[in-house]
This record gives sequence, structure tokens and C-alpha cells, in this order.
Amino acid sequence: MQQRLADEIHAGAPLTRRLALASPAFRTLLERALAGGAELSIADGVRCLEAEGGDLVALIAAADALRAAAVGDDVTYVVNRNLNFTNICFVGCRFCAFKRQRWEADAYNRPVEAILAKVQEAVDRGATEICMQGGINPEMPAFTYRDLLRAIKGAFPQIHMHAFSPMEIMYGARRTDMSYRDYLTMLKDAGLGTIPGTAAEILDDDVREILSNKKVDVRTWIDIVTTAHDLGIRSTSTVMYGHVETPRHVAAHIALLRALQRQTGGFTEFVPLRFIHDNTELYRDGLVQDPPPKGLYDLRVYATARLMLHGVIDNVQTSWVKINHELAQLSLLAGCNDFGGTLMEESISREAGADAGEYTPVAEIRRLIEAVGRRPVERTTLYEKLHVGEESHAREDATDADGAGGRGRGREVPARPDPCH
Repeated sequence: MQQRLADEIHAGAPLTRRLALASPAFRTLLERALAGGAELSIADGVRCLEAEGGDLVALIAAADALRAAAVGDDVTYVVNRNLNFTNICFVGCRFCAFKRQRWEADAYNRPVEAILAKVQEAVDRGATEICMQGGINPEMPAFTYRDLLRAIKGAFPQIHMHAFSPMEIMYGARRTDMSYRDYLTMLKDAGLGTIPGTAAEILDDDVREILSNKKVDVRTWIDIVTTAHDLGIRSTSTVMYGHVETPRHVAAHIALLRALQRQTGGFTEFVPLRFIHDNTELYRDGLVQDPPPKGLYDLRVYATARLMLHGVIDNVQTSWVKINHELAQLSLLAGCNDFGGTLMEESISREAGADAGEYTPVAEIRRLIEAVGRRPVERTTLYEKLHVGEESHAREDATDADGAGGRGRGREVPARPDPCH
């Protein structure tokens, strides 16, 4: 079925023909979404996430039509680098294979000089964004996050800092005995541009209790994100799917993000993230079985997100590092309009068992986009499109850490992958 569906999607049949493949009730749902009437309910979202056969073909076609109406045929991407300053973490998320205890041989806490070297390499490769997150290290000094921002922005004032999940912000605020508002204001003053909307997983406390009982709860996640938006610090929004959740959990999660966006307008994009299970405690302990095969369910999630978020969050980002390049390319025909970033390093997914690689060069991103008849356009973190002549020219031979602060030229030093969702 998956190959037949891919062939059907690539065939590019007219929307009316694909809608005709749907069952009458489901076609009515899609026609209502296409007409821009009442927003899809959680129950509607569940129906989309369970679509099969002709219903699924029609769902994907409707999502692609709404994508074209909302953002046109441009597919954006950002030249960025993931940067992780520590993998030491005490939280114990059961879906994570990245964390280490401080006594483990491969635990690390990067010095500022090493971090600056990695930022230099990113700048040399044309990066406009650093995406920085880390483990929750119980021994870090209270003002570590502020001091990292000051160091990076002091050396690289032009780089956009997309950093610190709501979990990290909660922890940092507690360590400094500051309110979320005061803490976020301090980080903004130190150079914080935007925050990742990660640590969301599924915004349902019963599910979160299974995934990680020490993780930020739903109310606190909302409090931190809405406070950030109120301060002018925008964020991404995400969902992690394919573990212990049900389709209703996913649909309710998307509906909650939609409501928050109507309230604040602060989300730049929505990024569905497939759970990578292989090396996680959840999988080892039998709490999750093998997730759905890559393909059908991923496309259902992307397409459903486009329908439910239409007119509220315009940008839906695919995740090549989670689902692989071929499926990410196919998702551009199922509602997605953004290919994400070059990443340069990605270790959260790699540690969990992802096999899509850690770096996709700009030339390859552009080739994948053009191959489905779309126009690749580099963007900033805030989705400002860079016109021809302004786009970064990524250097494939940039060094990782040569000389003080990485500012020299010379032998390439092998990089250890770093994360950011």
C-alpha cells in the first residue's frame, strides 16, 4: 500500500479526482476543511489520523491544496547547527537514549572554548542559526544558560540563538530563584532569539507520566511558552508521535497548540517528530512495541496537522532526521512547506537509533525540494525569506575546531553529533 500511495501522490492527479476516492462522510469533512469553514474538531482529527485507502489519498491531496493556498510553492529551509553543551542529565526521560550520568565514560560538559569553536565552524559553513540544548545537569552553575548566551553573542553577534527548551527554562529559573518572566527577560537580554517548543512530546499529563515523570508538566509548559511569546520570544511547536499515545492524544495536542497560537501568535512553525525507539528504555522495557512502519502514519500526521492548523500556523516542517530523506521529500506533497535545517550535528535521534544521518548539505536539500517541483528558498529562524544573493553559501570543507575559538583554518577535526529538535 505504501508504494502505491507514493505513486499516487507523485502522479499529481487533480484534487477533485482524489477527493472522489474518499468515502462520502470523509469527503464531506475534507470539503469543509478546504472551504475554510469551522475548524476541524479533535474528533475530526482522529478520523484523519485513522484514514486509510481512498480516504488517505484524499486527505493528502486536501493537505497539499491547503499548503498551496497558505504558503504557495516555496519550500523553505534554514542553514543551522545543532549544538549540545552537555549530555549529563538527571531527568531520566524513558524515550531518550542521549542522556548520561556524570560518571559514565562518554559523559561530557563542553567548555566555552569548544562551544565557540563549533559556532565558528557553523558560521564558516553559512549558518544563520545555532540551535542549542543540553541535558539537565544538576551540577551546572545557576547562571550557565545566561553565560553561554553572553559568550556566543559576544563573539558572534550576528548569529541567531534558538536555545533552551521549556524544561531547561523551568530548571534554570528554579536554580536562579527567578520567575519565568524575569528569567526569560534575562536570557533575552543576553542574546536569546527564540526557543525550541520541545519538551512537549504529548501535552497530556497521563501520557507524560509514562514518558518521564520528572518532566515539565502541561500547565508549566504552557506557562513558560506563553510567557516567552508575551515577551516577544517566539518558539517552534512540536509533537512526538509513535509511542504510547493514541490518535486522540495527537489530535488533542494539535488542537491545544492551535488554541495557544490564537492566543499568542508566537509559534513560528509546527514540527511533528517521530519517536525513534530502538535504544530507549521505553522499548527495552516493553512499554512500546515496534512503532508503525515509516510511511503511512507519518503522512497522516503531517496532513492532519495541515488541516487542523490551517489559517493559524502556516508553516509545517518535515523532519528528515527522523523519517529519512525520501519520506521527508514525499511529505512536501502531503502538507509540509519547510524542510528544516542542515543540522550539521544531531545526536538525540542518532543515540536513539535514527539512521538518516546528521547533516544534509544545502545542495542536497535544494535538490530534494526541486525534484518534487517546488522552489527551495533559504529562510531565517523567523521565516524571513532570503533572496538570491543573500542566501548562505555553505562551505563543505569548514573545520570543526582549529586554533583558539575555532577561528583558524587547517585539519578537519571529527565532530561529535549534537541535538536540537
